[in-house]
This record gives sequence, structure tokens and C-alpha cells, in this order.
Amino acid sequence: MLHTYDYAVIRVVPRVEREEFINVGVIVSCPGARHLEAAIEIDPGRLRAFAPSLDLEALQPWLDAIVAICRGDADAGPIARLPARARFHFLTAKRSSVVQMSSSHVGRTTNPAGVVEHLLAKMVRTPE
Repeated sequence: MLHTYDYAVIRVVPRVEREEFINVGVIVSCPGARHLEAAIEIDPGRLRAFAPSLDLEALQPWLDAIVAICRGDADAGPIARLPARARFHFLTAKRSSVVQMSSSHVGRTTNPAGVVEHLLAKMVRTPE
């Protein structure tokens, strides 16, 4: 069965005023398959080269919260208790902070669970 999904790329924007960023993860929402998932993959060396003064330890809880909200973890706060589609829209809302999302994009797949891995390889990981 072919499913339509939405996705956004999770970005770290160390200096918001410069609008430069590094992709560090993805969020995928596939309502037809009842699937909402986020994954984060940080390349510390690449991020340090890009933003030497960025505190990676301070950044990690913010990125972990995105994953926890997508999973609907009980300890992830009131947003995590919203329906999956509302969580996706909350997380992908425009904001001016160090952690930002790209615009939402649409795709189609027969394997909603495999989309996150595909997008990480295409949008986040350094090409080989």
C-alpha cells in the first residue's frame, strides 16, 4: 500500500542571524500508517568545525526532546500527549532558535518505517 508522508529536516543553526545550518536529523509523519518518528545523528567533528563555540552538551537535551515528543513519552510534557499530527505540526513550526526545522515536504512510500533511515542517509549523513 502506498502511503503519503510529510517530513522536515532538523537543523542546528548556531548563529541565527547568519542563517547557516547543519542538518542533524529528520521528523517523519505518516498519518495513514499511524507513524510519527524523529531521529537525530550528530557528527560532533563536523559540528565543531562549523561552530567551534557551540556547546554540544547543552544542545543534546533539546534534540532528545524532539525524539521523545514524537514517541509520545509520558515524561516529555504536555505536547507529547497531543495527537501525532498535532505533535508534528508543533515541532515543525517556524522558530528563531539554535534548533530549527526545514519547511515540511511531502513524499510517498510503501514502507513508512524505512523513510527515516532513507532521509538520514540522503539529508543528514555526510556523503561518502
